[in-house]
Amino acid sequence: MSFTASTTPGQTAPDPRLRKRASRPALLERLDEHRALAILREAVAGADDGELFLERRQDESLVFENGRLKSSSFDATEGFGLRAVAGEVTGYAHAGEISERALRRAAETARLAARTGGGRAAPPPPSTNHALYAPEDPLHGTRLEERIALLGEIDARARARDPKVVQVTVSLSASLQEIAILRPEGERIGDIRPLCRLNVSVIVERGGRRESGTAGMGGRYPLARLTAPENWRKLVDEAIRVANVNLEAVPAPAGEMPVVLGPGWPGILLHEAIGHGLEGDFNRKGTSAFAGLMGERIAAPGVTVVDDGTVPEARGSINIDDEGTPATRTVLIEDGILTGYMQDRQNARLMGMAPTGNGRRQSHAHPPMPRMTNTMMLAGDARPEDLVASLGDGIWAVGFGGGQVDITSGKFVFSCTEAYRVEKGRIVAPLKGATLIGDGPSVLRGVRGIGNDTALDPGLGTCGKAGQWVPVGVGQPSLLVEGLTVGGSRS
Repeated sequence: MSFTASTTPGQTAPDPRLRKRASRPALLERLDEHRALAILREAVAGADDGELFLERRQDESLVFENGRLKSSSFDATEGFGLRAVAGEVTGYAHAGEISERALRRAAETARLAARTGGGRAAPPPPSTNHALYAPEDPLHGTRLEERIALLGEIDARARARDPKVVQVTVSLSASLQEIAILRPEGERIGDIRPLCRLNVSVIVERGGRRESGTAGMGGRYPLARLTAPENWRKLVDEAIRVANVNLEAVPAPAGEMPVVLGPGWPGILLHEAIGHGLEGDFNRKGTSAFAGLMGERIAAPGVTVVDDGTVPEARGSINIDDEGTPATRTVLIEDGILTGYMQDRQNARLMGMAPTGNGRRQSHAHPPMPRMTNTMMLAGDARPEDLVASLGDGIWAVGFGGGQVDITSGKFVFSCTEAYRVEKGRIVAPLKGATLIGDGPSVLRGVRGIGNDTALDPGLGTCGKAGQWVPVGVGQPSLLVEGLTVGGSRS
């Protein structure tokens, strides 16, 4: 279950609500704007850049397990972060209250970064008409009792669909983040970001053997999208299907062999092993495996990778980033050639490049840094079934779980949640215990076939970097890759 990723997203009509917020974000009403602007200007005087970032956020999470509500939480936070940037030095201070007193104290700390002065103020970000999602609470129009009842209905549906189901866990989360940015030149920018997600996990048992399956979906849209019966029932059926596949799985082989990666969520390998290495800060500091390779071939012909923050309602999409730069579609690799990096304002300025709308932060308590939005490889012209048939002897990896990646080298280890053994081009058995081992640069060079089925994942991803977590999207078409090492229990 996945959304099809648009390679050339159409322009959306200007949203008058967005323009109104941009002219006077509601959060700024908590301060005397003239005094706040004066404090900000004093803090960034002599600096290269800086801003006042204000945030208000509400989060709800429900977990239903084995026929009862296991946990329920609701959290509301607000605060601001004040930043002054001078060269490579950043002064950052934040507070959990929005008040002039707290702002003045924060300005004293942020000011330390620019105390020598002499900086040249960077120009403000361009304006935008992006309206990629409705600026509304995703929980609007629903009551807590109704949401809990829905989770119970999902639990009952899973048990009724398959008598082998012995455990069901259903989780529902939703958040609404409102941000406002005040810049030293007086520009005011705002955004309201909804987000929701539904996950269904089941465990099936037969003959004393237990296996699990999981399915989920989410995005920047109302909760009603998730609670529509035609959608959550598909998640139940998919979780049960994956669990039953794993119930039939045999031990995975070990060794180097060709692998076909499925579309959509397997793009998490692309995100981790390649995407992080194309973020501006790692390349500016020379710690990425791709540092210094701009304009050179780093991937097989036909490989085109983009980071696209403008996919409507996708989990990683943003109207503006957390510095106020409009989200963009950035081509990172084009036909195998490295053509771009993902940039925030600071790294772009230091590298002599343009910001790409990738300056993101977890909350007001964190400074922005270059981060991915929706990162995906674009489609080729091969049929997915032909890629699998051309494997000879290898593995078809459809689903991925956790993994580990070294950004400097691009080396990775990923576990498969759904994979199949292929012999002489035919699928012969599902596998358990399969892991994929390799490195990002080698994967890019080892691509031998690109499917025509590019898809974005169904809205599940959260990316961690330097202790900060942000929602992201990943995607790719089916890919035939040579030379991956498969870790398994059978040689």
